Amino acid sequence: MLAPASAASASDDEALYGRVREVLAQARRLAHRQVNQSMVMAYWNVGRLIVEHEQAGQARAAYGTRLLPALAQRLTAEFGPGFAEQSLRNFRQLYQVFGSQEIRSTPWSELSWSHLKTLMRVAEPDARRWYATEAVSQAWGVAALDRQIGTLYYERLLSSQDKAAVQAEAQALVQRDARPDPRDFIRDPYVLDFLGAQPGAALYERDLEKGLLNQLQKFLLELGKGFAFVARQQHLRVEGEDAFVDLVFYNFILKCFVLVELKVGKLSHQDVGQMDMYVRVWDERQRSEGDGPTIGLILSSERNDAVARYSRLADGGPLYASRYQAWLPTEAELQAELARDRALWELGQAEGEA
Repeated sequence: MLAPASAASASDDEALYGRVREVLAQARRLAHRQVNQSMVMAYWNVGRLIVEHEQAGQARAAYGTRLLPALAQRLTAEFGPGFAEQSLRNFRQLYQVFGSQEIRSTPWSELSWSHLKTLMRVAEPDARRWYATEAVSQAWGVAALDRQIGTLYYERLLSSQDKAAVQAEAQALVQRDARPDPRDFIRDPYVLDFLGAQPGAALYERDLEKGLLNQLQKFLLELGKGFAFVARQQHLRVEGEDAFVDLVFYNFILKCFVLVELKVGKLSHQDVGQMDMYVRVWDERQRSEGDGPTIGLILSSERNDAVARYSRLADGGPLYASRYQAWLPTEAELQAELARDRALWELGQAEGEA
């Protein structure tokens, strides 16, 4: 019996979709690999040039301490923030740690710059090679690789009498980290810097976060208490690591910056410490003469609870705190706004699915 024409047509359409999808997926994988290899080799060659320049006699070695800051300043002016002094130090270390064939050859060529930067922490060459090989064969993301190095997986595996138990424990840790999302490569700040692109908020925000941040941004600007919008997903590079501040405002009545971080989930001590770091780094790099100390605001949105906490008001005593609290929304106001915004967002999602 012949299949109905509509069923045959649907089957053909599905087959066509499968073939087209594979072409596009393969092209993306190839583009990913080519950009990554070009970027890593460029950084390796920059490191080589720096090392060769530094080692070209005593006269040059004498001003070596001034070489990287001056070079970083010129490169940053032309190519962007991905070429700061710490980045140049990383490029130099890349050349010193990895041979040309190591980073050109399969499977190591599949590792991202962030993977290689993590591997550079491993001093023992045999351990470093083992971690690199496992990262490729097991498809470890950077977080998983960092976790395995931090827990001395290789060293424990060598010394243990029960290798299966060590491997099972390591596998359980890896499963806690989500499998890498191919889109993360496009979001990677190092890739954006290398390509001369600018990171945008849309690259980093999920739907719920985006909805809540939209409303919080609007809420603060409509308070009428001197808030001016400065940036969203503001990129900071701290000791070679990347961070993104969700929202940045300047309050022209208080004459200070206000950094806002949203966490969809329970607030932790690590979140508080992270905000404290953001505030201190911002003060060091962005605060001008006449500006007051930067304020950090952490907002945590759980399904049945909301938490708002200022990170800096307790530092300056009651007069300092009262001056700022007169112009900043209270924690209770922020909690109520966050709970209301989340409820509205979830209601909108439910109606859209109905």
